[in-house]
Amino acid sequence: MDTVTKSPASDVLEAEQAPAKKMYVKTFGCQMNVYDSERMTELMAPQGYSETADIGEADLVILNTCHIREKAVEKVYSDLGRIRQTKDERRSAGKQTVVAVAGCVAQAEGAEIARRAPVVDLVVGPQSYQTLPDLIARAQSTGRSVVETHFPEQDKFSQLPIARTAKTTTAFLTVQEGCDKFCTFCVVPYTRGMEYSRTVSELTREAEKLAEQGVRELTLLGQNVNAYHGEGPDGTPWSLAKLLRRLAQIDGLERLRYTTSHPRDMSDDLIAAHGDEQKLMPFLHLPVQSGADRILAAMNRKHTIAEYRRVIAKIRAARPDLAVSTDFIVGFPGETDDEFAQTLDLVDEIGFAQAFTFKYSPRPGTPAAKLGDQVPEPVKTERLSRLLERMDRQQSAFTASLVGRTLPVLFEKAGRGEGKLVGRSPYMFPVTVEARAGFIGEIAPVRISAAGPASLSGELVV
Repeated sequence: MDTVTKSPASDVLEAEQAPAKKMYVKTFGCQMNVYDSERMTELMAPQGYSETADIGEADLVILNTCHIREKAVEKVYSDLGRIRQTKDERRSAGKQTVVAVAGCVAQAEGAEIARRAPVVDLVVGPQSYQTLPDLIARAQSTGRSVVETHFPEQDKFSQLPIARTAKTTTAFLTVQEGCDKFCTFCVVPYTRGMEYSRTVSELTREAEKLAEQGVRELTLLGQNVNAYHGEGPDGTPWSLAKLLRRLAQIDGLERLRYTTSHPRDMSDDLIAAHGDEQKLMPFLHLPVQSGADRILAAMNRKHTIAEYRRVIAKIRAARPDLAVSTDFIVGFPGETDDEFAQTLDLVDEIGFAQAFTFKYSPRPGTPAAKLGDQVPEPVKTERLSRLLERMDRQQSAFTASLVGRTLPVLFEKAGRGEGKLVGRSPYMFPVTVEARAGFIGEIAPVRISAAGPASLSGELVV
């Protein structure tokens, strides 16, 4: 039997001739999910889909989920209940709606999602969304839910479009996925798989495309980003530091960041890059999780507080104006009052500019969920409140220390009020300035005149 092969041009022509379709994407959780949502949107564009913020007009609804936060699964099912009503209303009007659950909850729950929520047509894990158009077509043709949560042998990035559409002057670029650390509280190795690093040439091409579209600041993403070891042009594994230096050579890219890092992988060449690569911003997110060595060991974090202190000291020696943010989990099983006090002491000692703080909550399938000596919920709540109070004071002190300094600000969007623009400081905190709209996409010096707990304001230095 003869096989008819269609050209890519014919696919595009058919998409242009087909009725316009709308897709609604809701993204939960981390920056990597933001990146994945953008790529899924790009995958569906040749199929005739464009984004909408109105779920009521969406022919395709995607929930790109995160499994890190407490009650993540329940939030997904709650959203699906509301989506079912929308789907029923559209069906009554003669309109079809495809509902997909993607991301880490999809990977962890799999077919259980389709069983509990028949409204779902597709369940797709974070390693399988590169075939999204085919999966949707299969669900539509069979009328049955499709579940795709395996880890394919071929990496997904090689099957994604090279071209990307930049929406703002800043962008994310996933360079590494998965994690081999197996912290006892974490689901990442089970939902994202083992560590995988993309090649330097592939990442350079993607970054160049973004720079050509006006992206000035690029944030490199990975579950364990400083464990990056992608193949370089010379055929050898390159470190994150070498990758950063290569991307810094791209015309138009003025700023580089990376997240999230592990203390064990802060190599000497990466620390040195903070000192001599001016495009690398003086802001490092380095999760410590606890101030007590016994708790760190129970978490299988593979670093001690003494080692964390040494890393911070070395990187501050390389870049004295560097600010550090971190993550803390309070109430890990067995955490005593004294061990929590050690966390507070570490906060005071390091002087973090920012911290993301969480109460421990068990994740099914993780070793910590099976531990005894679970900390009572009221104790966790009280400890979190004390830690938040301590960090609020510290963050306010940091932003106040910026008053009087002149910082380069990348202007991103219009602010509240006529003639106001909002930009991003090297330290991530937003800066509000009186300036004309023509400054959007530009980097200009701003003298900081006032500081709030999480924002700054100032005047252009002309």
